[in-house]
Amino acid sequence: MHAVHFEAPAPGGSQPPTPGDPELRRPPPEPIVNAPWPVVTLTVAIVGLYFLQTQFPFVADLLAFSPHDLLQGRYEGLITSQFLHGGWPHALMNAAFVLAFGAPVARFFGPRPGGVTAFFLLYLVCGVLAALGFAAFHWGQYAPMVGASGAASGLMGAAARLLGGPNANGGRVGPLLSQPVTGMGLAWIVINLILAVTGGAFMPGAGEAGVAWEAHLAGFAAGVLLIGPVGWLAGRR
Repeated sequence: MHAVHFEAPAPGGSQPPTPGDPELRRPPPEPIVNAPWPVVTLTVAIVGLYFLQTQFPFVADLLAFSPHDLLQGRYEGLITSQFLHGGWPHALMNAAFVLAFGAPVARFFGPRPGGVTAFFLLYLVCGVLAALGFAAFHWGQYAPMVGASGAASGLMGAAARLLGGPNANGGRVGPLLSQPVTGMGLAWIVINLILAVTGGAFMPGAGEAGVAWEAHLAGFAAGVLLIGPVGWLAGRR
């Protein structure tokens, strides 16, 4: 996004700056949100779609994912559930995760159409695999699940691979067992084991609802594993 700056002329007119003028050496202002537009789009979509959900609460029952759906041949919930949330804290937390971990991943893929497509594809596939990971632990059960946490965890895993690459600013995919991957992975496992034991008591806005920690871990693993192949398909290494 390009910002246009308007300045009122000084009284009596102004002279053009000379080559040695400090104004010419002043760096341009930094944007308020320094993130690629696909990441900003996802972040705004999470918040905006949850606002719409609050106006039409019945959509949560229709579009949530449940492992029982797979036995009935209904697979659309694998995608639609990623755009639903259980409350404002849930939606805002996932939006923050996407903004934080999606930025390096989107920069890795680049702004061209192929790179943007690869970014959104990675996000959605990680979300699908996260839901399938949840279903593996609750096979056949009617256990509705909503949220972008699995997809956001996938971006976290992908970002960890990039942080472990030869270029520390995220320009190359690093090894599967680099220090950022193992460190972030172990921390994420511990956090989610705590959530599994406490039932989400420490999660803002969770109330009595359970936390799909299985989806979080499956999404992280999917991001770690898929950033390389998806990057290869997008022409990145």
